[in-house]
Amino acid sequence: MGLNVAATVDGRNEGTVKSPDVQISPNGPAGEQPLAGQTFVVTGTLEKFDRPEIEALIVKLGGKASGSVSKKASFLIAGENAGSKLAKAKELGVSVLTEAEFIKKFGTADECR
Repeated sequence: MGLNVAATVDGRNEGTVKSPDVQISPNGPAGEQPLAGQTFVVTGTLEKFDRPEIEALIVKLGGKASGSVSKKASFLIAGENAGSKLAKAKELGVSVLTEAEFIKKFGTADECR
């Protein structure tokens, strides 16, 4: 069973996103939103998700997906070739996670290798 969520990013309805390769569920009781009150910025090329998928997952888990780095960002999820957003996050003291660290910290990826 893959991830299947309605994707709403920054107030825009992006449709339904499906990922047959990755299963992720919140660490904690069903319905809990472990990312509530946190803002995430995604940059670079990810291995398991494409950008709309991970942004939809962030929203589903209660967080906010943003396209730009600021001191208000809670985390930057950095993939390969992250570039200027990674540099700015480090400059502002924003916590940086890899895709694998995001999955480990906020959920479980049953199919990830």
